[in-house]
Amino acid sequence: MKNDKRLGRAKAIVLLSGGLDSATTLYYARDKGFLCECLSFDYGQRHSRELDSAKRIAKSAGCGHRVMKISLPWKGSSLLDKNIKIRGAKGRRALAGNSIPDTYVPGRNIIFLSFALSFAEAIKAKAIFIGANAVDYSGYPDCRPAFYTAFGSVIRTGTKCGVEKMPVKIMTPLINKTKAGIVELGSRLQVPFELTWSCYAGGLNPCGRCDSCFYRSKGFIEAGIPDPLFIQEV
Repeated sequence: MKNDKRLGRAKAIVLLSGGLDSATTLYYARDKGFLCECLSFDYGQRHSRELDSAKRIAKSAGCGHRVMKISLPWKGSSLLDKNIKIRGAKGRRALAGNSIPDTYVPGRNIIFLSFALSFAEAIKAKAIFIGANAVDYSGYPDCRPAFYTAFGSVIRTGTKCGVEKMPVKIMTPLINKTKAGIVELGSRLQVPFELTWSCYAGGLNPCGRCDSCFYRSKGFIEAGIPDPLFIQEV
């Protein structure tokens, strides 16, 4: 990233879900010299397994970690409503092609980034890192480059740091990487993959069927690196 050298040892907020992408993003930001504060969200999702992972990953990286508890009572997603069955990756594609899946949570990254932005301004952090990816992904609109460009405009026009010409930077180091590329980067950075959790279903073991399991498995297989969670090819 061209801004990394200029920002140096600046503070950064890292949105940490506990998954493969966010863990790799945290270790990337740390490797670039940022002093990282991790931010996770308890937003009524199906399970807390990913939050347990986030806590352990932040500790392994030696970074501060906060969990914000928020409520989205209107639901609108299979990740929030247990009455909606999470469709397996193959079944979803057979029925709907590449349409946005029911695991999409309305406005989630807008909400998360808004909290992260407030946090960043309050502690004078220079950057927000998010592990968004627009290559091997489920098609969520808030994981695409155009969204982050637009959010950068919001920061420049709607925040104190923005109007004073010192806007918080949105950093998306994984945005154009394949999942295999993310696994390879994480391996080089010594990300503790065994602490991460990707499955939408929760439980003791990954389901191996949901979109998140599908892309995670695809990444490890294509990178030729064993997945410590033993997710099998789906």
